[in-house]
Amino acid sequence: MKWILTFLLVTSSVIQSQNLPKGFSYVKELVPTIKSDLRYCYENNFIGSSITGYNENVLIVTTVTAEALNKVQNELATKNLGLKIFDAYRPQRAVDHFVKWARVLNDTIMKQEYYPDVDKRQLFNQGYIASKSGHSRGSTVDLTIINLKTGKELDMGSPYDFFGISSHITYQNLTEQQKENRQLLQQIMRKHGFKPYTNEWWHFTLKNEPFPKTYFDFSIN
Repeated sequence: MKWILTFLLVTSSVIQSQNLPKGFSYVKELVPTIKSDLRYCYENNFIGSSITGYNENVLIVTTVTAEALNKVQNELATKNLGLKIFDAYRPQRAVDHFVKWARVLNDTIMKQEYYPDVDKRQLFNQGYIASKSGHSRGSTVDLTIINLKTGKELDMGSPYDFFGISSHITYQNLTEQQKENRQLLQQIMRKHGFKPYTNEWWHFTLKNEPFPKTYFDFSIN
């Protein structure tokens, strides 16, 4: 009975991998030590509910992105540090969910936590919400660094997905430790082929992404 169960689990894993488009991989298969906290799979995000297309807390990226993340993870490990990823590949249907939500101006349940100083009417104009996202191309990730011994995130000076100037990579009103933490993240990601996004310290895209003009829409399972 035990061998049958093992066979079914292995078979299921293989089928799951085969369902991905060519050139994509599950992060756990290539870099199993990276921690996953897929916020849009749950309610702890700027909308306050799970997002369309996020069916499981599994990280999917293009294979070359996973390989680059592996190099980052290996280097961080020498310092007893590691990566935690909040978002990776994002289906277009999830982006559509964001856009639809942004147009409902009275839905501000999470405003105080995620965008206290931004009028929801300005989310499009200020670049926080858009009809297309680099995440849907499969080579963009939102992440931070954690202490491997404690599992705690390094203090970056603002929370993940916080809409405001304190999340900008040029923001200077930080403690010396927060500046060092951000600098470490920026340096190591750049070193291994990622480019940052000015308005979000956590957001990085692989420079030589394999699908620069393709926006995918398969669900995260």
